[in-house]
Amino acid sequence: MEYIHHALKIKYDLCVGCSNCTSICPTCSIHVENGRPILDPNRCIDCGMCYQTCPMNAIYIDQDDFDTIYNYKCPVLLVPSIFSAQFPEKVSQRAILSAIYHLGFRYVYEVEKSVDVLKEVINEKVKDCDAEKPIISSFCPAIVRLIQVKYPSLVGNLLLTKPPLDMTAIYIREVLTEHGIAPADIGIFYVSPCAAKIAAIKSPVGEEKSNIDGVINMNYLYNKVFRIIKQGVYTLREDEFDFHPLSKNSILWSLTGGEIKDIVVGRNLAIDEVHNVSDFLEKLENEDLDGIDFLELRACDESCAGGILCAGNRFLVAERQKKRAKQRPKTVTPSENNILNYKEFLRENMSLGEVKPRSMDKLDDNISVAMRKMKKVFEITNDLPKVDCRICGYQTCKALAEAVVNNQADIRQCFFVQRILEQTDKLTTMEALKLTKKVWGEVKLDKDSIKHLDLE
Repeated sequence: MEYIHHALKIKYDLCVGCSNCTSICPTCSIHVENGRPILDPNRCIDCGMCYQTCPMNAIYIDQDDFDTIYNYKCPVLLVPSIFSAQFPEKVSQRAILSAIYHLGFRYVYEVEKSVDVLKEVINEKVKDCDAEKPIISSFCPAIVRLIQVKYPSLVGNLLLTKPPLDMTAIYIREVLTEHGIAPADIGIFYVSPCAAKIAAIKSPVGEEKSNIDGVINMNYLYNKVFRIIKQGVYTLREDEFDFHPLSKNSILWSLTGGEIKDIVVGRNLAIDEVHNVSDFLEKLENEDLDGIDFLELRACDESCAGGILCAGNRFLVAERQKKRAKQRPKTVTPSENNILNYKEFLRENMSLGEVKPRSMDKLDDNISVAMRKMKKVFEITNDLPKVDCRICGYQTCKALAEAVVNNQADIRQCFFVQRILEQTDKLTTMEALKLTKKVWGEVKLDKDSIKHLDLE
């Protein structure tokens, strides 16, 4: 099986086996064994829903060591425009930038710098009558993985164009190399608002290697920068060190509706929050929807402003972004945004390779065997109660049935099946208890755990 990096990790010493993560996962990638959540790496899309719902903070984000920036003579920071919106309004962009430079970065660029090039390509694709519609944005890596895993028939609808993150990184390397900086000395670090972008950088889809050398947790950098600003230990730069001016729509790009604002033709929709997206894709795959030209799909509520690694409230962040956008023109010139002078270069290097499906419903590589297994899954699911109670350790009755067919679970893990078998003397109480302990562990079923209760 292909290696797929996942940024989400579990601290089992903190986990109490509450199964909240099992219930919220949009791809049924988590089940419970011996009282511990087990992650299926082929199903996980790093959307971060489990991270947000865990009451014990037992799920964490695996990230690069910040000190790796000092391994490069020319460390460059690539930040989403929403980074500056994490700070209170009284904190100026110049102060934020000065604090970033104080940390040791040589150059700072906003990710959306390349949007002015990308939006032209998207419009061309939407106008193309031969393109498979609707075209689905590849901006959000969690959505790309969701389609690969849960809706593989829609993989052909993905826009095979690098997102702004990669395009801006390509531009940065080209410009700095032209200025005489050795490629080996250039280290590009991205400030990520979510786990999905970390995973996409470590194991990119549609390309062999990412253009990013390292990833920094946005919440971590926010606290580091804000501490410097509060302590006043930095030097406020008074020269041209400022965020390069973005166009109005480039600033709004990472918010819900940001992409479709730049599409001039067709019927185009923007949908955020992974469960909303999943419901919509279900309808699309079942051909219940038609006449849509472009879909902007984002896994987080309020898109990147709602990323799980953002420090600020998503609604306030979105508000600050919109305020900043109002101060900017809809378009900028090449003199304001130098990347426009590299338009042809970027067009030659912006295509993604093939994005392959990796369906979570794939039961076997052999089609005939898979068909037999699929029939068996259908039969078992029909025999189960279909209440999706999760007592068996799986999110749904269907997920349990699939695990049973693949010899990964026992049908008797179902609480209702156990009761029926006990009534017909085909299962003893002790056998049922043993099966339940296999799922939820010894601790939860220890008779001494309720000794303080008066059950008489």
